[in-house]
Amino acid sequence: MTFDMSQFLVTFYEESFEGLDIMETELLALDVGEADLETINTIFRAAHSIKGGSGTFGLNDVATFTHVMETLLDEMRDGKRDVTQEGVNILLESVDVLREMLSTLQAEEELDVERIAIVKQKLDNLLAGDSTEAASPIVEEQPSVAENNITDTQTMDTSTAGSSGWVINFKPHVGMLQTGNDPVRMFRELSTLGDFSAELDTSNLPEFLLMEPENSALSWVLTLKGDIPKSEIEEVFDWVEDDCDLTITAITSSFPADEEIAEAEIISETEEPKPIKEVPVETPIPQAADSATSEKPEAKAKRKVTTEASSIRVSIDKVDELINMVGELVITQSMLSQLGEEEEFGEEHLEKLKNGLMQLERNTREMQENVMRIRMLPISFVFQRFPRLVHDLSGKLDKKIELVLSGESTELDKTVMEKIGDPLVHLVRNSLDHGIESPEVRLAAGKPETGEIHLNAFHEGGNIVIEITDDGAGLNLEKILSKAKSSGIVGENDKLVDEDIADLIFRPGFSTADVVSDVSGRGVGMDVVRRNIRALGGTVDVKTKAGEGSVFTIRLPLTLAILDGQSIVVGDEVYIVPLVAIVESIQVDTSLVNGITGQAEVYRLRDEYIPIVKLCDIFNVKPLHDNMEDGLLVVVEAEGKKVALLVDDLLGQQQVVIKSLETNFKSIEGISGATILGDGTVALILDVTGLITISKQNTKAGNSKTPTSVAA
Repeated sequence: MTFDMSQFLVTFYEESFEGLDIMETELLALDVGEADLETINTIFRAAHSIKGGSGTFGLNDVATFTHVMETLLDEMRDGKRDVTQEGVNILLESVDVLREMLSTLQAEEELDVERIAIVKQKLDNLLAGDSTEAASPIVEEQPSVAENNITDTQTMDTSTAGSSGWVINFKPHVGMLQTGNDPVRMFRELSTLGDFSAELDTSNLPEFLLMEPENSALSWVLTLKGDIPKSEIEEVFDWVEDDCDLTITAITSSFPADEEIAEAEIISETEEPKPIKEVPVETPIPQAADSATSEKPEAKAKRKVTTEASSIRVSIDKVDELINMVGELVITQSMLSQLGEEEEFGEEHLEKLKNGLMQLERNTREMQENVMRIRMLPISFVFQRFPRLVHDLSGKLDKKIELVLSGESTELDKTVMEKIGDPLVHLVRNSLDHGIESPEVRLAAGKPETGEIHLNAFHEGGNIVIEITDDGAGLNLEKILSKAKSSGIVGENDKLVDEDIADLIFRPGFSTADVVSDVSGRGVGMDVVRRNIRALGGTVDVKTKAGEGSVFTIRLPLTLAILDGQSIVVGDEVYIVPLVAIVESIQVDTSLVNGITGQAEVYRLRDEYIPIVKLCDIFNVKPLHDNMEDGLLVVVEAEGKKVALLVDDLLGQQQVVIKSLETNFKSIEGISGATILGDGTVALILDVTGLITISKQNTKAGNSKTPTSVAA
């Protein structure tokens, strides 16, 4: 019987990435020159956990690299080393390397040995620069990244005084192996510290037929000779301290080692003499990478998919609510089953049936809400990457910038969260580079030399809204318009309002940067932002004021799985319009319809002229009504633009389950997906942003008679 370690390895990777996020956050909060013990201890614990776990799973490169980081942190913690900006920066770079190493190993790819060695050398140089002469040879003899030879003894403690070695009584609990820990790995680690030997105790081993392969029934008496700090031995067993009985006794020079071993073996006076058997420590252990080479390609691919499977941590309160709802459903089902078992179903049973169906509907709706809540996570998981981004780029751009975060507890769907990260990075980088001025320019303009970028998230009307605000110079609208005209994006005689000019920055290939750098200037950022956000069913717009700054506003659905929609009728077809996009529905008054020469028709709604989009023409559907006044106009809005959809009739509002059209067919402009209605028919879900784009194309073409069609 083989023991599958993959399930534990997946958890290890997830917890390690969380630990790296904690390390990064705490390093950014670390005050230079002041040894904040609580902060350093938090960083040290995260590094120590990663080191212990990686050693357990045979990820020796990670364990070796993390050990050097741990040594540096330990010196800071003990007050032997000052907290310097150089040290913080190197540790931050080391966190990046660890994240890359873990990601690479998780994907079963080759490590970037050169980058790892460069950053490890920086750590070694930093340690050597402030270490004593006696410690220097140890630093120089640090093992290579590819070796599992952790020999650093700079963190000596007083427990080594007068000691020539240690006797270790190690008795794993029955279930220790089931946690993914392997004693032989620990012995291998101990053997790197000094002269090591092990004696095996098999007295608790059951008969062969009663053995459980996943249970531990062995114990050991270990001897480790040399001038070794006790703390280094304790580190080896940190990972299993709650899963074993462990005693560590010093071998002093006052009596022979053999005598010490004899004393250490007396664990209980009532125990029978134990049979002792020598065990070679050098017994090879199959590594995950080695076994992968002998697997069939399809087996390896299957394991890789399992490794990359995402998971989510759920509050026990949410699970309890879900269990309670299942109980309610069971009660309702039992009640309806009893009605179905009645031999005669009369009118007196009809009321009970109605009540049962109403209760079933209520329970189903509540269960749906509870299930959706399980996928909801606080947006702080996205926001936590930005302190590091602002820290690094402000130094590179020679600017002073403060990042303010608010609304971090605002929840949204995990799928949305995973896909919104990159667009947010683009927007924050844009504010850093183009928005915030240099300290000299800010002081000359009467501003504080430190600029501010504010990330805020909140719920509004069934959506989540994310705002990126900066107090910089604002968008240079004149420069944007001039660049757009010179690039042919806007005609020389076109007249645009400020909002339309600001919106030009989202056009593909548009950039006002005079110099191309690794931060900006290639024109491949803002258009990607809008495209990615639209793919999530969201919108993005910008408001700016010269000298005061800009506000980028992103609106996203809370989830990509369920949509609150309004059913509309066009001809014989039913379509779904997202409820959050609807402004109002009105009866058509033909006196308010105006046909602009050579352009599409518009509807005058109060003091605003709104383009009319005839869905029957867009989708090549024969309308139920030949006259416009017999139809209805549904006014929708996206990205600050409005259009009026001409429909034949309105049906009810309902929640629909979104099915991807692109996955099963192809991407179609104006359509965001499909759903299955209660009668089993398929209804297309309209993409308001795409319909507005189509409306603009038709207006620009100057031909409302033969509009752009999206029919397949």
